[in-house]
Order: sequence, then structure tokens, then C-alpha cells
Amino acid sequence: MIELLQGLDRWLLVAANSRHWHWLDSLMVFLSERFVWFPAYFVMVVVLGYYLQRRALIALPLLGIVIALADSISSRLFKPYFARLRPCHDPELSATLNLVHGCGGQFGFLSSHAANSFALAVFLCIILPRRFRIAKIILFVWAVLISYSRIYLGAHYPSDVAAGATLGSLLAWLAAMAYERLAVRVPVKVSKIHSNA
Repeated sequence: MIELLQGLDRWLLVAANSRHWHWLDSLMVFLSERFVWFPAYFVMVVVLGYYLQRRALIALPLLGIVIALADSISSRLFKPYFARLRPCHDPELSATLNLVHGCGGQFGFLSSHAANSFALAVFLCIILPRRFRIAKIILFVWAVLISYSRIYLGAHYPSDVAAGATLGSLLAWLAAMAYERLAVRVPVKVSKIHSNA
């Protein structure tokens, strides 16, 4: 059974990595670059501060904590413990992959990109009211695309990404539950938060 799952993992990786176009290569490299998202994060912080008002003083630290936990647990706990080589470092596989953006660290289980992006997306999707449904869809699609880019670039197996997304989502859910408990103690203007919620 384990061999069957490993074979499926490799097959999905090769299927995603083998279809390359120049414009898609550039897009996937862009999606994988963490620093290019800083302006978007700044705008997000400003928007959250405006709509959540004083509750932003709870939400933003929790968001920072959940992302830091997702990154630390994936990078400092899972990767060294499982010591699973990235596909691009696997001598049996690397020669067959299209590596357009280097390879990264030696170990890949689980994906920090997936853990971090899903931690952010799931946390915000839970705490924001229904009026933000379009923003929630965009956040979820963004997290999926970042995670897929890691497979496309040969940096992670699909199972690395799935595990990272699961970790990030679980941590986000726990943080969102903490936010809900703390936020009820902080009153806000009805017109901003609860309208159409």
C-alpha cells in the first residue's frame, strides 16, 4: 500500500512538472517567491485594521503567531525528523525533472509554503464575515496556486504539499477559535463588521 501511494505521489509530481511553458514557468517562480508578496501583506494588514477595528489588535498577532508556528513546525520539526529528500534532490528522480528555479533545502516533508499560505488563508476565511466571500475565494485560490507551484517546480511531492496544507489549516482553525473567544469581549461598530454578516 505504501509503495502504491509513493508511486502515485511520483506520478502526480512528474505529470505536473513535465508540462512547461515559458510564461507558466515565470508565473510559478513568481508565486513561489515569498518576498514579492510583502506589498500584498501590507495592504491586507491595512484593510484588516480598517474593517476589524480594535479586533485587529487580536486578529493580527494571532495571524502572525499561526504563520510563525506553521513555518517553524514544518521547517524545524517535520523536515529534519522525516528527512525526506525533495524530488529535486532525489538522485533517482532529479535528472528527469525540469528545474527552472533551483531546488532549495535538502528535505521536503512537509511544504512550508503550503503550511504558511493555508494558515493565512484559512484563518482569514474563518474570522471574516460572509460579506467578504469574494476575498475568501481569492485567498483560497492564492493558497492553492502557491502550493501547486511547489510541485510544478519540482521542489515538493504532492503529499508534501497536502501535509503542509493540512498543518496550516489545523493551526489556523485553532487560532480562529481563540480569536472568536477573545473578540467577543471587544465591541465594534455594527455597520462595519456585522452588516451583511
